[in-house]
Amino acid sequence: MDATDGTVRPYDPTTDWSGLWTCKRAFERELAAGDGAKADRYEGKLTAEYRERYRAWVADCVDREPDCVVVCEGDGEVPEAADAPAGVVGYAFVLPADFAMIWDGAVLNELYLAPDLRGTGSADALIDAAVEHARGQELPLDRLLLDVGPDNERARAFYERHGFEPWGEMVARDLT
Repeated sequence: MDATDGTVRPYDPTTDWSGLWTCKRAFERELAAGDGAKADRYEGKLTAEYRERYRAWVADCVDREPDCVVVCEGDGEVPEAADAPAGVVGYAFVLPADFAMIWDGAVLNELYLAPDLRGTGSADALIDAAVEHARGQELPLDRLLLDVGPDNERARAFYERHGFEPWGEMVARDLT
């Protein structure tokens, strides 16, 4: 699937892992931007052990459903990725259907695109691939759900433009 400044295709664990991890790390850091305590917690989890656990989990999910993770290849720049190989600048990750009972529908676990490619059509291609994958899943409810921060107006507008609407509200409790 072509986008204005990138090509969206299925994730290949043998060639895309480094780029996927670079994007995942940027995704996590962006989630916590502007909140010092949250940023410290998110940064603290980005350890070598977490990296390997995430890699194994992605591999397990891709073994279950090969197209559940798609990547965007392009010429963008992922923040703090000077050491990463060029190529993967974004990804979308839909949980395999056997996780559908968590929310009674498909779950878009993560979607990330390098900031300099936002607004180019590449994010549209990623969400289109995620929706198409979810449509092929056997689900209790024909819904694709995701969690978006309440202050992330840009993301909320993007998802709304793609037909998403509010569906409840999450609450959380610290387990420490």
